[in-house]
Amino acid sequence: MRVVLAPMEGVADASMRQLLSSCGGYDWCVTEFIRVTTVCLPDKVFYKYCPELLQQGLINGHTPVRVQLLGQHPQPMAENALRAIELGSHGLDLNFGCPSNSVTGSCGGASMLKAPQSIFDVVKAVRQAVPQQHIVSAKIRLGWENKDDCFSIVQAVQEAGADELTIHARTKLDGYKAPAHWHYINKVKQHFSIPIIANGEVWDRASYLQCQQASGCDDVMIGRGALTIPNLAQVVRGQQTPLLWQQVVELLIAYSEHEITSEKSKYYQSRVKQWLRYLSAFYPEADQLFRQIRVLKDTPSIVQVIRQQSS
Repeated sequence: MRVVLAPMEGVADASMRQLLSSCGGYDWCVTEFIRVTTVCLPDKVFYKYCPELLQQGLINGHTPVRVQLLGQHPQPMAENALRAIELGSHGLDLNFGCPSNSVTGSCGGASMLKAPQSIFDVVKAVRQAVPQQHIVSAKIRLGWENKDDCFSIVQAVQEAGADELTIHARTKLDGYKAPAHWHYINKVKQHFSIPIIANGEVWDRASYLQCQQASGCDDVMIGRGALTIPNLAQVVRGQQTPLLWQQVVELLIAYSEHEITSEKSKYYQSRVKQWLRYLSAFYPEADQLFRQIRVLKDTPSIVQVIRQQSS
């Protein structure tokens, strides 16, 4: 069983990866996507999205981080993939699943699900550029609109030489609406040999077991659930129960102390409020805290209210 932290754009940045991985249980984390156009990006872009590269590609010295790229042009994707590996990324992931209209509108992410040949071309170019000892993986959805399209998409990924594949068990048009169609992953596994990681609607140990049975996958990638229960990786493994609220408060304080002094401090207010909305799905206290701070406009006041939760 392997548990992976999903590459949640605008959410799972280095700070959040460090905080969630400190709870343990992750085999590796994937960065937010780095958008590739037609050029080889400067090193500073890789360090911006994956500062762990300066620490041998590891979080706190032990959890590997895999850079994710998003783009539709094979040669630039290959060149940037190789550079990410040279800088220390633990493998390379390719994004063919982001449903954001700002991404699909420029022919990236999930828009490529409509063109399996384009997916094949990108994966093949990256696989040929990256030394064989390094993992090349991809992340897809079941299709743009039709779930049965997943078979031609997976065939493209496998035949192009990818080492493993994460399947978010919904189409682009499904967005993030429940349910996740885990049984389609099982159908795929019956036709293809590429190792598959299941993704979608895993919120606790019970939903993981349901996903495992329906998809036939032991390996799982968790995203929004990890923001709801910070130690979810350990929970789905059956090794821990969800953190107590006071333990979550300690994480909120640690996150706040880091963020307000970081280069992303201007985003702190919106980010901490966003995280509390996720936490509210499991912790009633988080909803109460959110109601206290949602009207506050200055960072010191928000931090003070959060710190008062620990008393």
